[in-house]
Amino acid sequence: MTRRPGANLCTIVYKLCYADNFDDILQRMNGKGHSRSRPRDKEVLMRDQAYAYIQKKILCGDLQAGKAVSELNIAKELGSSRTPVREALGQLVAEGLLEQIPNRGAVVVQFGRQDIIDLFELREALEAYAVEKVARGRTHPANLDRLQSLADELLALKDEIERSGRETLNSSQRQQFVRSDMGFHALMIQMANNPRISKVVKSTRLLIRFFATRSLPKATELEWIYQHHSEVVQAVAAQDPERAVRVIRKHIQTSLKDRLDEFDHWQRESLLEDHLPVFVGDEIG
Repeated sequence: MTRRPGANLCTIVYKLCYADNFDDILQRMNGKGHSRSRPRDKEVLMRDQAYAYIQKKILCGDLQAGKAVSELNIAKELGSSRTPVREALGQLVAEGLLEQIPNRGAVVVQFGRQDIIDLFELREALEAYAVEKVARGRTHPANLDRLQSLADELLALKDEIERSGRETLNSSQRQQFVRSDMGFHALMIQMANNPRISKVVKSTRLLIRFFATRSLPKATELEWIYQHHSEVVQAVAAQDPERAVRVIRKHIQTSLKDRLDEFDHWQRESLLEDHLPVFVGDEIG
């Protein structure tokens, strides 16, 4: 797949990491308020609401890669004028999450297979460094307990799936999965005490959530995710940096393989649909 000009991965990561409002981006995605306390007039508030609303539509799949974002439709859905929506679209274009295409307007960027690989390679390099740094020192027992608790939540989700007879998580369970999984990695990065690495990893995972969203995890996937997380905790507790790095690399590489398998499947399905002949049924009468 050919990359679109707007999908410059390094530029997007850089802008997200060093934007003054990066923490606001994450807070808005989680439905939280603004981190800045300066007074905001109604117009700015509407722009921020439009910004968060469009992000969530991309994240939920309502606005898929390559799809144009209708300024008019968004304004109607929010019950606002088009001005704050236009400003929000401009901000998302500047951050690289949308791109401006002649005669189409703002379009959700399309990431290719190599972009997914780039994201995971960046994440692997930084998380391996952070985990090694954490494992070389003494970790407070409370942090170890919290890490293991987050890992155990994934095992509890696996048990819920098996008891229900379903193959995948429902909507609320998926939200719990995201909180537990991202919470584990975020806490581990935080323990490395390197704010710049933390920002880059956050931005990378943000992009992965936007443009390489995985399907709902199955019980078997939750099992290996839980096992990997638990092994990392054990290695950190034992101050064994080599083992910690080995496990976290295996963990991220396994996740990358799953994402690439999904991407390849999606690409095959898309090509098949593009080349299917259209049959018209015989008219009755």
